[in-house]
Amino acid sequence: MTAELEILRPDDWHLHLRDGAMLAAVAPHSTWARRAIIMPNLDPPVTTSAEAAAYQHRIRRALPRGSDFTPLMTLYLTERTDPADLAAGVETGIVTAAKLYPAGATTNSARGVRDLDAIMPVLERMADLGVPLCTHGEVTAPEVDIFDREAVFIERVLAPLRQRLPELKVVMEHVTTAEGVDYVRESAPGIGATITVQHLMLNRNALLAGGIRPHYYCLPVLKRERHRQALRRAATSGHARFFLGTDSAPHLRGAKEAPCGCAGCFTAPVALPCLAHVFEEEGALDRLEAFASRNGPAFYGLAPNPDRLRLQKTRSPMRPPSSIQTPEGPVEVFDPGVALYWQMEPAYA
Repeated sequence: MTAELEILRPDDWHLHLRDGAMLAAVAPHSTWARRAIIMPNLDPPVTTSAEAAAYQHRIRRALPRGSDFTPLMTLYLTERTDPADLAAGVETGIVTAAKLYPAGATTNSARGVRDLDAIMPVLERMADLGVPLCTHGEVTAPEVDIFDREAVFIERVLAPLRQRLPELKVVMEHVTTAEGVDYVRESAPGIGATITVQHLMLNRNALLAGGIRPHYYCLPVLKRERHRQALRRAATSGHARFFLGTDSAPHLRGAKEAPCGCAGCFTAPVALPCLAHVFEEEGALDRLEAFASRNGPAFYGLAPNPDRLRLQKTRSPMRPPSSIQTPEGPVEVFDPGVALYWQMEPAYA
């Protein structure tokens, strides 16, 4: 027997597409989404509206012919970001948001922000324009345990910033802890959070128990089971401030399996089947549309997508590829560790 589920077409509010040959290989796997917030942490990063426009053009060229996928561009904030340039990018429709990377927090974040005071003129301009600030919510101080980085970020950075500039709209991207969930729930309006596939599916045992599994290494790192359960409750609650951001982040297999492996899980090819699996386990399939298709657009001030996407549950599990090929080598597809029975109808074009 086949079960069917139809929802408004989703968006992805946190996506890495990389560039060059990698971009061409991975971009088609995200076209189930109608829109996506594109991360700017290239090397070198996307720091100006002109660079954002050029990157958007490269993304469009990498899409399958006839695709209606829309890349929504973000600027990588540095202590030299020009508020006028950001405002010009917003005015022309090139810039949708800006991204705060604490320096050293994740992939290609070395040029990120060390002194928040240095970017206050930019943040104040963003608040005036209603431009969301997307945050990588971790501190990088060496005395802070990696599993505590998110909670300390809330205490040291996010809460003081929102007290100082309450009108600034903020997205706490890839929230991973019960403390993060509680902070978003209990805060005044103007803050939302994206939740990833891997943090809904796995806890830190998957990364560390029985041997190190580098393809489960991501930043923020997988957390304890109590945090995973908090994320599941938030995602499946229908609460308007939680929405889908896959943080799908491809790396070459060799870069993941190196002595100092890269952080990121390439979840795009299996994101929706994984989500349907989670929501079914939680008895919340009727709330999948809110999480994947409605809450994100509402937070960003956009209309939901008019078209629909159908998922089918079949007797036989889907068999996604274990990897995809690029001219530079293979990229491993995220393995959720369970059989997936929910399948998208043939690929979105």
